[in-house]
Amino acid sequence: MIDFEQFVKYSKPGPRYTSYPTAPEFNDSFGLKEYEEILKNQNKNKKLSLYVHMPFCRSACYFCGCSVVYTSKEEKKERYIEYLKKELAILSRFLDTSREVLQLHFGGGTPTFFDALQLEDIIKTIWKTFPNCAKDAEISCEIDPRFFTEEQMRVLKQGGFNRISFGVQDFNLKVQEEIHRIQPFEMTENAVYIARKAGIDSINMDLIYGLPYQSLETFKDTLQKSLKLDIDRYAIFNYAHVPWMKKTMRKFDETTLPCPKEKLLIMRHTIDFLESNGYVMIGMDHFAKPKDELFLAIEKGELHRNFQGYTTKGGADLIGIGLTSIGEGDRYYAQNFREMSAYEKAIDDERLPVMRGLILNDDDVIRKAVIMEMMSNCKLNISNIQERFHIDFFSYFKDEVKALQSFIDEGVVTFDKDFLHVSKTGTLLIRNICMPFDAYLKIVPEELRRFSKTV
Repeated sequence: MIDFEQFVKYSKPGPRYTSYPTAPEFNDSFGLKEYEEILKNQNKNKKLSLYVHMPFCRSACYFCGCSVVYTSKEEKKERYIEYLKKELAILSRFLDTSREVLQLHFGGGTPTFFDALQLEDIIKTIWKTFPNCAKDAEISCEIDPRFFTEEQMRVLKQGGFNRISFGVQDFNLKVQEEIHRIQPFEMTENAVYIARKAGIDSINMDLIYGLPYQSLETFKDTLQKSLKLDIDRYAIFNYAHVPWMKKTMRKFDETTLPCPKEKLLIMRHTIDFLESNGYVMIGMDHFAKPKDELFLAIEKGELHRNFQGYTTKGGADLIGIGLTSIGEGDRYYAQNFREMSAYEKAIDDERLPVMRGLILNDDDVIRKAVIMEMMSNCKLNISNIQERFHIDFFSYFKDEVKALQSFIDEGVVTFDKDFLHVSKTGTLLIRNICMPFDAYLKIVPEELRRFSKTV
């Protein structure tokens, strides 16, 4: 193992690479006309992945970087459902909605802030619009255990949902108080029980390290408690502190945030602890049981990464539905309006609520393939890249390979004729290892990069 203390030097602003090019490159030169043409001309044999954004929360969790609308008013949720229905109707005019759906994900916000009847209404409308669901489709929902009932679970199960992701973040009361999310262990335990009782056999738990007042000792306790719940997958994220983007993060006293060295100790312990208890590290921040399809996919080099995280369901066109949702194809990204008033006005005018996006050029497509494969599988099939894009990898990426020299010297990156390999330790720095391949990042001085720290 490399000395983790040496890795502190790699703590610098960098993207999480849920996309490439990253969202800051999206612009309004891509708009309604471009998106309509793309949808009309998509390959009708290509499968679909659907993301539905459910933006409402009752109150703010101060660590959260998601696009959220805070409300306690039922009429706002009912109004949003009606606009989702209208958006789906408009979408069906441009998109062949008979195409097979390989993946459906409800994200938020808090999807289960909608009650059981409201969820049922949304789910029925989606399956009426998209009637062709694949037998092996991944149908998942993010759930806040503070807003979860057996009736909601029944509706989700009847709607075909087979994966549940519980947001937990940390079980320590002092941390919970600081991040404004009080969630006792017993509450999460009951939520997991409800899901298991309904027959859900794929449950994910989200934890975050790097939050205020966390330490190695407090996080050890959180991991010990989580193990009692027999979770199938973990997503354990490095807290993205971006107070210039999210005002709620300004409430934190930054001196209470663990330093990069402490965060690395937490992550090292997390890896050791979970692996000693039967889990396998997947990508840079996921863990799964060896029988899980994520593990089987990474063994074959077939893991994929998108805005929802790691998945085995690659190769589909992603359609974003709802406020601020992002869609993705081989050569484009499209994002809906982030302001509710603009979103509603577009739909009232019988227009798709697309705000901005990006058309990828040839170089973007090549770099996207390289970065996303490394982010997913922590290795790169160089031969495959050369064959797909008709390039000589070491000539095309001469400067990038040179920029990786420090990682090569550390032993975390190795090359052979056909592959770039990232060591197990190097997976903790996979964002840094991908950054030299980012053409857009090169033109922005490090001090001006508006991203969270990589370590």
